[in-house]
Amino acid sequence: MKIEYEGGLHCSATHGPSGNVISTDAPVDNNGRGEAFSPTDLVSAALGACMCTVMGIVAQRKEIAMEGATVKVRKHMAVDTPRRISKIEMDISLPLAADHPERPMLEAAAKGCPVHHSLHPDIEVVMNWEWRG
Repeated sequence: MKIEYEGGLHCSATHGPSGNVISTDAPVDNNGRGEAFSPTDLVSAALGACMCTVMGIVAQRKEIAMEGATVKVRKHMAVDTPRRISKIEMDISLPLAADHPERPMLEAAAKGCPVHHSLHPDIEVVMNWEWRG
């Protein structure tokens, strides 16, 4: 990955293998314009995407249709210093019944994703599950 500072608190990040580009901006409450994901937004989004991806791996292996699953992410910043993420709340909605036999395995997969294991233990992670099958 290559990150380029473009000025005005904007950066672009280029994914080397694919060439895909994402932009970042500082949030409004930290001198930015909030025109794109902030770096801490990306951390929170990475957690949700990683959980979905790992659950998808398990679902694919077990031949479970998981298409349509969603994760809504809310990031909370600490009010004290240093400026940091203090809490990430996620509403995880799966198109499966609450009594699905693989529910424990899917939930364990989400909790075991690499991003979750990479977060500092002081960051509170709240997972609200909705089974809508």
